[in-house]
Amino acid sequence: MNKEEEETGAPNRELYAVLQVSPEATDEEIRKAYRHWAQVYHPDKYQDFHLKEIATQNFQRICEAYEILSDEVKRQIYDIYGMEGLKSGLELGPKLNKPEELKEELERLKKRKEQEKMAAHFRPSGTILANISLPQFLDGHGIMRGMAMSSEVHSQLSKRNTIAIGGNLEVQETAGGAAASAVLRHQLSSVSSIEFMASAGLRALIGVQTTRNLSLHSTATITIAKSLKDGSINLSNTWTRQLSETADGNIQLLLGPESSISVGWQKKDEKMSAAGELKIGTSSFGASAHYTHRFSSKSHGRIAGRFGSTALEMEVGGGRKLSDFSTVRILYTVGIQGIFWKFELHRGGQKLIIPVLLSRNLNLAFATGAFLVPTSLYFILKKLIFKPYYLRREKQKALENNVKTSAQVQEARTGAEKAQQLLQNVANRKRNKQVETNGLIITKALYGSLKALKRRAESTEVNGELVSEVIDVTIPLNFLVNDSGRLKLHEGVKKSGIMGFCDPCPGETKQLYVEYTCGGRAFEVTVDDYAELSIPQEAHRV
Repeated sequence: MNKEEEETGAPNRELYAVLQVSPEATDEEIRKAYRHWAQVYHPDKYQDFHLKEIATQNFQRICEAYEILSDEVKRQIYDIYGMEGLKSGLELGPKLNKPEELKEELERLKKRKEQEKMAAHFRPSGTILANISLPQFLDGHGIMRGMAMSSEVHSQLSKRNTIAIGGNLEVQETAGGAAASAVLRHQLSSVSSIEFMASAGLRALIGVQTTRNLSLHSTATITIAKSLKDGSINLSNTWTRQLSETADGNIQLLLGPESSISVGWQKKDEKMSAAGELKIGTSSFGASAHYTHRFSSKSHGRIAGRFGSTALEMEVGGGRKLSDFSTVRILYTVGIQGIFWKFELHRGGQKLIIPVLLSRNLNLAFATGAFLVPTSLYFILKKLIFKPYYLRREKQKALENNVKTSAQVQEARTGAEKAQQLLQNVANRKRNKQVETNGLIITKALYGSLKALKRRAESTEVNGELVSEVIDVTIPLNFLVNDSGRLKLHEGVKKSGIMGFCDPCPGETKQLYVEYTCGGRAFEVTVDDYAELSIPQEAHRV
């Protein structure tokens, strides 16, 4: 995989795009597509020397794609390892003359690669909590109220076995304590698993937990644990049900010294996440809820509340993503325990949390000031310092990327323009035929940077920056409209590989924007790079 494939998590599969077939296409569908495109690009069809040269280049691409995808052995290698696998010399050898033998070798290499990945799949996580008290500092008793640290390491022992080892240490004024824990998880089958757990220290216990998928949308978990301190036994049953594509609910029944029943709900999509829980126990009750809204891919806001026999507080704040691995969050909390600021830094699997106690008294004026002062300061700093800095950094990265890839992009654009020259006559004939029948006509199609297409939607002007980040693909799409007045681009195939397309901005997220008419009505649609496009559809109507 190349760098872009690693970032998107999807294979390139450009050869499928060249022949305009699905990655699941049969041998007959591949032969049919080859014959179709070979007729379009065969050099003998063109008398003009320039067009013959262009046709020859594209005809070679068609032949190369067909040679690989029509060969069972080479196609297997390409589907797993891409062009790098074919160029590595893996496809043929003295001991790998039969497809069955090669398939076994590929499976062996694939398993070895998975095992190497598992061996490297060593995921540490940890949290450092530092409690700071401003009133205590002003009284001359030091600024620290206490500290707590916890750490856990997950390791994949095998395909079905995972182990997690962790520990925590807590110091609060003159008291402290520690605990260590270990959990071994075994996947019994595709629908069930079992966990064995043990801990020593403050919460010394042993237990076992089993989980099973009751159906496609329901899961049940049963846990039994025995305390090694007092010998008490806790039994819990949890039922989880998927309520929709983005929401699920759960019910938990806990039986033991502190019995309780709780009902929870959570929802998460691209723009927001929310959760709530109501818990009623033999000696306490409580309810909690939180809502997080994502303003962009980098920033979010959060509001949360807790109410019950042991807690009454409201929390509001927000955070920002500094990089792919780091996020900072600032929260403001007011409740019966006092007024707090909370600072959080999340880096990979590590967290640093610093709650700062500002006041133990719930003074309205002080609470209002403690909220407004940092909020105002944040927006001032964001406007004057943070935002200009990030804009300059993003612009600099874009310029550096353009310099590195300018020659590559220019070459790809030239190739796409040449391919469109060969497609233009047939595309025009198809378009004229659709005009006569009042069928599907692609009026405009742009492929390129997601950011550039968004700017285009917000502005009626097409500037030079937009032109450099997108390519007009109206001609290729009109060419791909079939006789019945439909157009389909297959899912899982990167669109830059389609004849007449190219990648105008390597490394960036891309989309395809299409305006079309059908039956005298106007439509428009935008799809992601690897998503399927099937038109016309009533849902696209303007």
